[in-house]
Amino acid sequence: MNKKESKAKQIISYIGGDKLVLIFAIIAVFILFTVLNKNYMSIANITSILQAISLVGMVAIGHTYLIIAAQNDLSPGSLAAFSGVLLALLLSWGVPAVPAVLLTLLGGVVVGLFNSWMVTKIKLEAFIATLVTQSIVRGLAYIIVGGKPLSISHPAFIAIGKARFLEIPVSVWVMLICMVVFGFILAKTRFGRSVYAIGGSTEAARLAGLNPTKIITLCFILIGVLTSLGGIIFACRMNAGQPAANVNLEFDAITAVILGGVSFTGGVGNMFGTFLGVVLIQSFNTGLTMVNVNTFWQNLAKGALLLFALTSDYIRKERRAKALVEASMKAAEENK
Repeated sequence: MNKKESKAKQIISYIGGDKLVLIFAIIAVFILFTVLNKNYMSIANITSILQAISLVGMVAIGHTYLIIAAQNDLSPGSLAAFSGVLLALLLSWGVPAVPAVLLTLLGGVVVGLFNSWMVTKIKLEAFIATLVTQSIVRGLAYIIVGGKPLSISHPAFIAIGKARFLEIPVSVWVMLICMVVFGFILAKTRFGRSVYAIGGSTEAARLAGLNPTKIITLCFILIGVLTSLGGIIFACRMNAGQPAANVNLEFDAITAVILGGVSFTGGVGNMFGTFLGVVLIQSFNTGLTMVNVNTFWQNLAKGALLLFALTSDYIRKERRAKALVEASMKAAEENK
């Protein structure tokens, strides 16, 4: 084996074969849509993709924790819309900027606690529990503003919506910082290891001295706060709280997380994979729009992408199970 082959294997081993596939898929998407529409690689469109990534990415961070812990949340789209509406309403009442933001984030905490209560206390499946929340929160968003968008005229929030650093929107920097911080927490801290343990086996984690209820609650609070923060930034960009906004946001986030290698059954995944998944799905969505694909066909394509993600997850799970059996058999033979 020459040095180049050895170096290539080291890179593949470090990044991971699945991650390299995602990187090549992202490159292929960019090439495909650039061929179909030369404006796809324009500065304006790349900026648009990055801004869209920022909101999906914030939700995907929370979903990474939840899905690794073998939970789920279908309410982020509604919560993001509600958060934007709540911020706009508080500002219209003359509430100062900082208290308005804190109260909006508190709304995310409350939603997270409510979801956790339904899952951990009354033992509803997360899918059903958060579907309930999705309906309730979206309904509240419509009710508090009478079903109409509420404009934001506060100069500080308008400035946040337009602000850029190194020509990149501030919302993107916020998402990247959150990715790094929460990726580090997931990979390098006791809490992160506890999330993996809960997803691997709740009972085993309990016997090891962990508190599954507490950890799951913290994960639901985390996605609630991150979603509310994303909703605030989105409202600043739109200069309005819109109760009809962000429909199906959670499905884009879940698809991105599963594409990124997080196992839908829990216990496996990392934040780098989630980041790649977010870039892939948003690049794909934007490309479909730019080549004028009909909305109905876009929905079909998104569904197919989610199916592909779940199928890939199943294949990865089968490979892990096979590798575990082979390792166990090898260990048994060595002990004979």
